[in-house]
Amino acid sequence: MDFSESQIERYARHIILPEVGGTGQAKLLESKVLMIGAGGLGSPALMYLAAAGVGTIGIIDDDDVSLSNLQRQIVHTTARIGEAKTDSAAKMMSALNPDVKIVQHNERLTADNALDLIASYDIVADGCDNFATRFLVNDACYLAKTPLVSAAVLRFDGQLATFRAFEGDANPCYRCIYPEISPPGLIPSCAEGGVLGALAGTMGTLQATEVLKELLGIGDSLAGWLTIYDGLAGTFRRVRVRPDEACALCGPNATIKDLSSHGT
Repeated sequence: MDFSESQIERYARHIILPEVGGTGQAKLLESKVLMIGAGGLGSPALMYLAAAGVGTIGIIDDDDVSLSNLQRQIVHTTARIGEAKTDSAAKMMSALNPDVKIVQHNERLTADNALDLIASYDIVADGCDNFATRFLVNDACYLAKTPLVSAAVLRFDGQLATFRAFEGDANPCYRCIYPEISPPGLIPSCAEGGVLGALAGTMGTLQATEVLKELLGIGDSLAGWLTIYDGLAGTFRRVRVRPDEACALCGPNATIKDLSSHGT
């Protein structure tokens, strides 16, 4: 594709990278990413994906901006309290980069809309705040054959992984790590357990990096690995994750064939 003069200047630091170049930047401008949630993880991820020039970015979130969000959700502002998070995020991203098309899905992801929605994007970034949605996103991405980059934070800890289980071989899915949804109360939410605001920025930015790597086809994919960040210790470690033969979704005797088990 031909770049305008303003695009050449805007993306100059990408274009001079041998791993990206003009071809890679053109690929980003033609790519479509869906972000699940415009919260603590979604905020930095959305801003960096927009800044990078990802051509189409979808945001699905049915929540409104509240004052308690602003300690970590940097895509929103005090003046936008009460606005839909999709509207607030779109305003910030458009101001940052008008090249990017923002598609707002001001609704909740459900078994009824997940598969069609996810299938219309090249890759999904999951930054939601509950296990039920994480399982739904994982299952829909597997069935739609769409790569998934998932991040999570709680207190001072973060996790990051990429899932491409639909490719087979040594690629696990989210259910291979967490076979079932944790019972209520076992793992607290951020509202219950707290989270260091900057930690969400750390993991959301890493999530955006992995999405860009997947779109560009560069570097080492995190597929098959779980990256764990200990914010208090300042350490990262990677754990090898292999497919679970008993996985209900991607195992040889899988019982999940559609999203009906998630209800509506």
